[in-house]
Formats: sequence, structure tokens, C-alpha cells
Amino acid sequence: MKKPLQIGVTGGIGSGKSLVCHIFALLGVPVYDADSRAKTLMTTDGILVSHIKKEFGVLSFRSDGSLNREYLAEHVFSHPDKLALLNSLVHPRVGEDYSRWVMEQPGRYVLKEAALLFEAKSNQALDKIIVVSAPEELRIKRVLQRDKHRTEQQVRNIIRNQLREEEKLKLADYIIRNDESTPLIPQVLGLHEQFLSMAK
Repeated sequence: MKKPLQIGVTGGIGSGKSLVCHIFALLGVPVYDADSRAKTLMTTDGILVSHIKKEFGVLSFRSDGSLNREYLAEHVFSHPDKLALLNSLVHPRVGEDYSRWVMEQPGRYVLKEAALLFEAKSNQALDKIIVVSAPEELRIKRVLQRDKHRTEQQVRNIIRNQLREEEKLKLADYIIRNDESTPLIPQVLGLHEQFLSMAK
């Protein structure tokens, strides 16, 4: 079976990656959500679970096997070196999971949605990259409306831990503007047509 064209979709927190991918999915395009798959694999992939316990302790998981997010947030997300270590454990397992998924997809092209696409170097295995872009203050406002448990400072910390917007835009093959003044759907439809013709 011929491998489909592989398109990456990334952008900073609150840029609207998931919304863009949802529109593509409505057009029948298979979408792999790397972030939600990572969360699943962190509790279902035996190799990954044992690595996390070894590096961060058994308290990383609750007695029912679910991830102890509060513990990890406290011990990992505020320490860049520990966050890098966790990512170095998770990203290769997600990469293998994605490779298996791609081979099962019947479409002419697929999307891989990932917040840390460039940071995890997973862009190197993809054919083209879309960056979803929005002004930082608008992104912060969206996240605070969506995630009631987060503070503005937490959102700014997440932004600081991600690759800067200007760097992402330099690495993009395509840019989708989600700034609430440029209509989103025509941008997605235009790219959809391009990808279908490229994948012929």
C-alpha cells in the first residue's frame, strides 16, 4: 500500500491547531493527535510507564494506573531539564505509534497535529508543515477561557517553553492565520485542494 502524503500541523498553545484539524477531519482527512495519543500511551504503553516510574518515581501514577498530573506538573513542568527528560521518553514512543497509524490510513494524505512538532524533531519525517498562527495576547485569552484551571502566568510559562512563534513561522511550509480577522475555512479548503493534487 502506498504511504499517504504526511502533513504536520503545529502552532503555539491557543493558536487553534485543534480547530483547524477539526475542519480538515470534516473533509474526511485522517488526523493523528500526537498530544492526546501521548497522554494515552503514558498509561497504556508498558515500556513508557516503566521508564516514567524509574525516572520520576512511582508517585507519577495513581493506584488506579492513571497519570498523577498534579505530581508531574509540580515536579516536572517547572523544571526545564526534567521536562526535557520526560519528553525524551515520550516522543520516541509516540513516533512509533504514529508510524503504525500512518500505515493503516486509506486516505491520500494525513495530518499529524502536535504542539511540539519542531521541538521533538518529528517534522523531519513529514512532507510539509502547516503552522497555525495567532497573536500571543489572543492565544492567552483563548486558553484562559478554555482551561478554567490555568492561570495567566501558567499559560505564559507554557508559551516560554515552546519554540518562539517567529521561529515556527520560518520553518513553516504553509501558514494559517487564526487571528479572528482572516476567515479560517477558505484557508483550509485551499490547502486541502493543494494536498489532494500533490498526493495524486
